[in-house]
Amino acid sequence: MSDESYTYIVIGSGAAGAVVANRLSADPAHRVLLLEAGGRDWNPLIHIPVGFTKLTTPDVNWGFSTVPQPQMDDREMWYPQGRTLGGSTSINAMIYIRGQRADYDRWAALGNEGWGYEDVLPYFRRSERNERLNDRYHGSSGDMNVTQQVQHNALSKAFVRALQELGVPFNADVNGASQEGVTFYDVTQRAARRESAATAFLRPARKRPNLTILTRAQATKVLTERGRAVGVQFVHDKRLITATAEGEVVLSGGAINSPKLLLLSGIGPAADLRKHRLDVVHDLPGVGKNLQDHMDVYLTAATAPVSFNQQDRPLRAMAGGLQYLLYRTGPLTACVCEAGAFVHSGDEAESPDIQIHCLPAYVIDHGRKRVKGHGMTINTCNLRPKSIGSVTLRSADPLDHPLIDPNFCGDGEGHDWKLSVAGFRWGRRILRSEAFRGLIKHEHMPGADVESDEDVRRYIREWSKTDYHPVGTCKMGNDELAVVDTQLRVRGLEGLRVIDASIMPRLISGNTQAPSIMVGEKGAAIVLAGQVV
Repeated sequence: MSDESYTYIVIGSGAAGAVVANRLSADPAHRVLLLEAGGRDWNPLIHIPVGFTKLTTPDVNWGFSTVPQPQMDDREMWYPQGRTLGGSTSINAMIYIRGQRADYDRWAALGNEGWGYEDVLPYFRRSERNERLNDRYHGSSGDMNVTQQVQHNALSKAFVRALQELGVPFNADVNGASQEGVTFYDVTQRAARRESAATAFLRPARKRPNLTILTRAQATKVLTERGRAVGVQFVHDKRLITATAEGEVVLSGGAINSPKLLLLSGIGPAADLRKHRLDVVHDLPGVGKNLQDHMDVYLTAATAPVSFNQQDRPLRAMAGGLQYLLYRTGPLTACVCEAGAFVHSGDEAESPDIQIHCLPAYVIDHGRKRVKGHGMTINTCNLRPKSIGSVTLRSADPLDHPLIDPNFCGDGEGHDWKLSVAGFRWGRRILRSEAFRGLIKHEHMPGADVESDEDVRRYIREWSKTDYHPVGTCKMGNDELAVVDTQLRVRGLEGLRVIDASIMPRLISGNTQAPSIMVGEKGAAIVLAGQVV
């Protein structure tokens, strides 16, 4: 592999990187190398939908943690990200959400021409193979299968009724004309199996002779000469290997690993680089800045014995496994987070600014805390937080995890605290609705005695967590902190692009899997339209 030459080198096989590798290698004239730090997606739990609840180990998960969060009792909060073929699309809850029209129009208004809603909609449709819809908003001939869930738990059905009882309309397509309402989520599954970026985009392409996919290959440095990226150094089988790129190097490691690799390569804020005795190749102040993420505030309740809890007990697991093998039905088909709603925090909100998930199971501390009996969880999040964090280097060692600071509720204006409390209040109204009568026994966390805003804030400080949606650390734009331009080229360098969630200038209103795939589609099209190889 030493000094092997390719047309394009793509780093990261997640939601965007898998798309880029597929599209660039579709032309047999292009030799494409795809590097993935994790292993192959051979773990069977990846492909059985409910299996993601067990995918927390280092073989598939980076297992990052944040720096202490001042607003959250100085907790170092667990920050999981996928580390296998397919990236986080191989370990997530498979929810397919795009965000709101206004999210992308806001990107365009910030100076990102060509990234408004009508500009990006064709790329959403291009990737999508929707089993239910084929209209202005949805495609049915793409690579990524999107479908309805096989079945819904009784608690999820009650949740949908509860929101309507509270005045929220049912919306059969929250990815269409309007996001507002309560719905049963569409999911990325195919034939009751997970559809990840790897199964959708890499499996059909991996037999191409011009595509080389290397797993357990961690990039350590982008190589540059005279202002141009010319290759990559990476560790594979305990060897440091160099590969050169005749065309371009594409970073698709996500909002944590893409800025980390730029910094390790001497591309970033000069003062930060010198602190770690790294040569300053290109002083680019915005690298690692502008981190944004959704913070999850959740409530739990003890329920009648209809939840998914205890389904992993030996006899029930065997019965569920047999049902799945024979009929592709039963609890193993579950994405667990089955239903959701997009609601307003108050009359002043022009569009939904709170997302609510219904999980018919106890899911506490990322599911790591076990609780006896049956229960359910209501997750709520502020869709458009104002708090801005950062990703910086811990050291110059490429194998060290970076310092991740989402700065939860650190906006200084109280906006994020206000929305977090408002989301909690929505969750409590849902649990106390008529629709759940006979299903809910009592509120488990935090408990009915937590009532005042001060008590709610204390609870949030102790138990909130990430909603797994980091973006923005290599943001697109034209201001002094922009890292890439609207063509996703790293500003001030040639032959280097970032194509993943890190380029999003603002966090979108919802889950980030579908938007990241869209970025991969549009980014690949941009590369192919302007290729100079």
